[in-house]
Amino acid sequence: MAKAPATPSQNAPANSASVKVPKVARTGVTEHPDYHFIRVVMTDGTDYRTRSTYGKEGDTLNLDIDPLTHPAWTGGEQKMLDRGGRVSRFTSRFGNLGGKR
Repeated sequence: MAKAPATPSQNAPANSASVKVPKVARTGVTEHPDYHFIRVVMTDGTDYRTRSTYGKEGDTLNLDIDPLTHPAWTGGEQKMLDRGGRVSRFTSRFGNLGGKR
């Protein structure tokens, strides 16, 4: 009976640093995206130039939300709406867990 050929893992040397990994052929595709200058227009009409991968060179990006208007940056108030009675139902069931206020 013939002996089965050894698999590469059986022939691997004890020192893994000496194992040679085959190189992958380059396809001509770069790893970096194409950065170019675009114009960004804020909600108040001010604009600035920046480098981006958005669109093509010279395109304009109009923002609907920016740090000048978004509550996350302006410290706006958050309101809790009771839709479908979920909050009131929770409060009636578990309201006494937090203790008296």
